[in-house]
Amino acid sequence: MPLTPVEIRHVELKRAWLRGYRRGPVDGLLEEIADSFEEVWRERADLSDRLEELDAEAAKHRELEALLRSTLVSAERAAQDMKEQARRESDLIVQEAHAESRRVTREAAAEKRRLEEDIVTIRSHLRAAFELLGEEPGADRKQGDEGAETAVKRPTPVEEVSEGGIRKVAG
Repeated sequence: MPLTPVEIRHVELKRAWLRGYRRGPVDGLLEEIADSFEEVWRERADLSDRLEELDAEAAKHRELEALLRSTLVSAERAAQDMKEQARRESDLIVQEAHAESRRVTREAAAEKRRLEEDIVTIRSHLRAAFELLGEEPGADRKQGDEGAETAVKRPTPVEEVSEGGIRKVAG
């Protein structure tokens, strides 16, 4: 049974009459004290080894924590960069879509002007053809033996009106 320092301080050694303390109990006590301190030294050495192991493990955990922190910061930065890149790409896509819509609108307006010009040209060719035939468009004509009169509708005069740079044909 290990002795505590308090127990060692309170041990009373009986004295022999002439010789001092009795040798047997003193040797036994010294043996117990030596055993107790030997056990304490072993426990101390074991605890010291365990402390070193725990210090090493704590150091590993601190390194892991630092690595995790840096990884988290990197992941946050990467996420922010990806958001920013996605925003830039979406802005670019919207700009391209606007440019494409303006191009399509210009092409449609140009096609409309071309078709309006074609209408004006075709109407003028029709008038010229009627004049060459000597017929006035819209003159009354009689059909066959039935004697029924049919009025041929005369084409409406064409005038060009310009609004905001776009020519329109008014009929």
